Amino acid sequence: MAVDYLQKILTAKVYDVAVETPLELAPTLSRRLGNRILLKREDQQSVFSFKLRGAYNKMAQLSDAERARGVIAASAGNHAQGVALAAQRLGCTATIVMPVTTPHIKIAAVESRSAKVVLHGDSYSDAYDKAQALQKRSGASFVHPYDDPDVIAGQGTIGMEILRQWQAPLDAIFVAIGGGGLVSGIAAYVKRVRPEVKIIGVQPEDSDAMARSLAAGRRVRLPHVGLFADGVAVRQVGRETFRLARKYVDDIVLVDTDAICAALKDVFEDTRSILEPAGALSIAGVKAWVEREGTRDRTYAAIACGANMNFDRLRFVAERAELGEKREAIIAVSIPERPGSFREFCELLGKRSVTEFNYRYADAKVAHLFVGIEVANRQETDQLLAELERRHIEAYDLSDNEMAKLHVRHLVGGHAPAAEHEILYRFEFPERPGALMRFLNSMSAGWNISLFHYRNHGADYGRVLVGMQVPPRDGAKFRRFLDRLGYDCVDESANPAYRMFLGG
Repeated sequence: MAVDYLQKILTAKVYDVAVETPLELAPTLSRRLGNRILLKREDQQSVFSFKLRGAYNKMAQLSDAERARGVIAASAGNHAQGVALAAQRLGCTATIVMPVTTPHIKIAAVESRSAKVVLHGDSYSDAYDKAQALQKRSGASFVHPYDDPDVIAGQGTIGMEILRQWQAPLDAIFVAIGGGGLVSGIAAYVKRVRPEVKIIGVQPEDSDAMARSLAAGRRVRLPHVGLFADGVAVRQVGRETFRLARKYVDDIVLVDTDAICAALKDVFEDTRSILEPAGALSIAGVKAWVEREGTRDRTYAAIACGANMNFDRLRFVAERAELGEKREAIIAVSIPERPGSFREFCELLGKRSVTEFNYRYADAKVAHLFVGIEVANRQETDQLLAELERRHIEAYDLSDNEMAKLHVRHLVGGHAPAAEHEILYRFEFPERPGALMRFLNSMSAGWNISLFHYRNHGADYGRVLVGMQVPPRDGAKFRRFLDRLGYDCVDESANPAYRMFLGG
């Protein structure tokens, strides 16, 4: 039987716990983009996220007998807090299965609302499987984070509020997509009431399950997802959310980590509020859309959908925001190792501010520089590189080179000529005890670690750069080691940043 989402959204029971959040102009961002940008402030809900709408609407529809058996859910954070709050308000027990990698701040927030937390697995998928098993044994009602009509309808009340709050022309609404509950709920309402308003989904480049699914015409399961925007780190979208997205979503924009960090900064400058990465995703999408389409004097609404930000991530965000705004260029430069050549290079930079400079003597002929430079935009970076080429100075633009930005900028000068047969891999280690020992114990006794660099970015996974001396004859054995280990990894042995600053 077809679901009448317009009716379900109009009659949704969300306002026992949710508030009608403001739709606010972002003046600084609007001036910079030449379009009117409106922020729907779902970060102002009591759990700092829109998720309580869908969770409460689902649980409010349960019978007294179903509520008496309790509810169970799987979540990495925001949905868990919504379910816990709803259970507390409705007087039923709640069990939330969360990955062991979940930051303590989110676990504590759920436990503070008297919900039982079960930690299991390294990912949402692991937690989901555990929650399903517990549900079958207990008979509790499962509250899905996105693939449920009542949850979708609860999230759809945001679309209802936007159209009530802004009755002037509205060109598009930008919505972050993880599993698809938020975008499908908003789209189901808006396309019935004002079909001329575009619905634009936004996803991280490394968590683009909906974009790939829509392109393929079927639900695609990603082998792994990026974890920076953990609120949308979903490997496979829901069946019902996919159906609704195919019907109603007009386009999807993909953005990278640097663009998300820049959007976090944009929102802070306009509101003095700090969103979480997934919460700023839609704002990054608006910026990418305006740049791609070249629009002027349009009106766009973006859902600021969450603010459960771990404090220790702010260091990483601040480091990458300028790159996301294209206001900083990271370049690698080779200059002659002779007196005066460094001064000549600095003169070539003119009045540009140097944000970072790393150098170490390499040999008697060539000096390699790792330099951060303040620029106005990407065009200025291209002009600088062209000028260096005209001066016959070898240079690489590393502004989009993930390994260079995460690791090499902190390791410059680490050449090791004696590290024979060295290969370099970038890993994501689960941020929990035993992850490193598992790596070391899985290695062959004959392989030597020649480089190891780790930085804690406040994420659920640690970023690790490892150099290993593996003889060519051990190639098959090494591939078996990687398969057995099961950690996400990238071979960086051919990366120019490695060859210039770290290689033998």
